[in-house]
Amino acid sequence: MSQTKERVLTLNGGSSSIKFALFEVGDSYHRMLAGVIERIGLPETTLRVKGLNPADNCSRSVMAPDRTAAVGALMDWIEEHNWRDALTAVGHRVVHGGPTYSEPRRITAALVEELLRLSPFDPEHLPLEIELLETLRQRHPALPQVACFDTAFHRTMPRVASLLPIPRRYEAAGVRRYGFHGLSYEFLMEELVRVGDPAATQGRVILAHLGNGASLAAVRDGKSIDTSMGFTPTAGLVMSTRSGDLDPGLVAYLARTEKMSAMQFQAMVNHASGLLGVSGTSADMRDLLECETRDVRAAEAIALFCYQVKKWIGAYAAALGGLDTLVFAGGIGENAPTVRARICAGLDFLGIELDARHNAANAGVISATTARVAVRVIRTDEERMIARSVCRVLGMG
Repeated sequence: MSQTKERVLTLNGGSSSIKFALFEVGDSYHRMLAGVIERIGLPETTLRVKGLNPADNCSRSVMAPDRTAAVGALMDWIEEHNWRDALTAVGHRVVHGGPTYSEPRRITAALVEELLRLSPFDPEHLPLEIELLETLRQRHPALPQVACFDTAFHRTMPRVASLLPIPRRYEAAGVRRYGFHGLSYEFLMEELVRVGDPAATQGRVILAHLGNGASLAAVRDGKSIDTSMGFTPTAGLVMSTRSGDLDPGLVAYLARTEKMSAMQFQAMVNHASGLLGVSGTSADMRDLLECETRDVRAAEAIALFCYQVKKWIGAYAAALGGLDTLVFAGGIGENAPTVRARICAGLDFLGIELDARHNAANAGVISATTARVAVRVIRTDEERMIARSVCRVLGMG
């Protein structure tokens, strides 16, 4: 098979959706298409595809009562387009690598067994991801698959940043701070190198991945030294439906007053909190911005989000001993000038000053020309990072 015909499928599985992209591997990573299977388990499950070739564009209903059926529908579509024979490998975003995995790994029976053992670390994601890769393995057992761990980027964090202040015996079982959004952060750092930002390799960088899930990372000389998410992706900032950091005493309080179980608490802080819980109306920042002038709850949700991001920037500037570059990424970070402006307001003492016109245009550099800190907007690409990792592991490209 010629190099230009090698193709990598990337999969990012969630509780009710599977995002995917298809890359052709050569001198560059040519994205042939991207898509999503949405509302898995519901009658209106939909497969949507957008490709460079208009003939590949698709939006159709599929029968997908579970992820097994959803993967089948996706592979059916790929085979209809005669791409299966050219499909070289599949890469999966696996949220949690636990204490064992700090690099992408080819998926084997032993790795699957270890991921099953790690499932209690992240019951919100790992069981679903294991089901996804196992389903694909059963359908195409000879097709190489690679797991790309979202925790890997933060393997360089110093011990003081990874310790949890609980009895030491739990550390031996792997209970510590890991951090997430690593695929996004790795891509952003590579982009900083590409555009020639010297702070990427010798400087102090804060990365803000602000989307449905949101976190920040402090990076010194290209290595992560701290990040806002912790043992699970629920920690840190307020997010779309996740609470972020909470007083642990709340668990006992709700157990006493509402008889709330651990599983109910888990569901609440992951799916009914954050922007949705505070606003009472929406988890989508776009909706909240649209109605904030007439809905005080929406305004408070936005204010809380911006305030918390501002605090983390200040904290990480302290941990880094200053700041050279601040990067905004993710759906909110890339597309919400109002939110970026509110986060950065008052941070001029750190050297952060925005150019209002460039910020409003979502330009690549939004800092004022006189500012000490470069503030950038970079469109992150986790799928491309997965494809690159697959090629490194399998020796492709």
